[in-house]
Amino acid sequence: MKPPTDRELMLEAQRARLSAYAPYSHFFVGAALLAASGKVYLGCNIENAAYGPTNCAERTAFFKAVSEGEREFLAIAITGGREGESPAFCAPCGVCRQVMAEFCKGDFRVILGNAEDIKPYTLSRLLPVTFDKETL
Repeated sequence: MKPPTDRELMLEAQRARLSAYAPYSHFFVGAALLAASGKVYLGCNIENAAYGPTNCAERTAFFKAVSEGEREFLAIAITGGREGESPAFCAPCGVCRQVMAEFCKGDFRVILGNAEDIKPYTLSRLLPVTFDKETL
């Protein structure tokens, strides 16, 4: 089985966005995480009235994958936007970038996209100075 293209991964992220639970911000985010095994894990943002327990789409995808035994990842596609609007470019927050750094090397691909276009980045470009296992 060949791995999905960036465009296919982004379509999965857009599909995941439809499951978001965002009654407070009305900002819906979807993520599609490609594991080295070839399996794709979807995640959406899940808000909470207390805000602190809210979980981002990227971390939802990572936590699902890790809870199923995955530890190596190749790429993640992320898209977001206001409820009822077309998907937009949506960069991962700092906490999500730190979670990515826990499981991924600097060449891990972070693909941001909207309805028409995608922009690939590497984790090292989004998080140039990393606090990780090697730091400890």
